[in-house]
Amino acid sequence: MTEITEFAHAESDERSKVEGWRLHVLIEAGYPLTLAERLAVCEQADLHQAVELVRLGCAHATAAAILL
Repeated sequence: MTEITEFAHAESDERSKVEGWRLHVLIEAGYPLTLAERLAVCEQADLHQAVELVRLGCAHATAAAILL
C-alpha cells in the first residue's frame, strides 16, 4: 500500500470506530436503531445534544428531526 492509501484506510477505520461508538451511545439513550444509525453517521448532529434532548423528555423522533 502507498502512504496515501494507508492514510485513507486509517482514516476510514477511525471514522468507523467513532460512528460505532456514537451508535452505541444513541442506542443506550433509547433511540430506535434506524434513527440511531442516521444520527451516528451525521457529523453535524451533536451527540451530547441528542442524548440531552431525550433526557429532558423530547421524543426520539422529534430530537432526531431537530438534529438532522
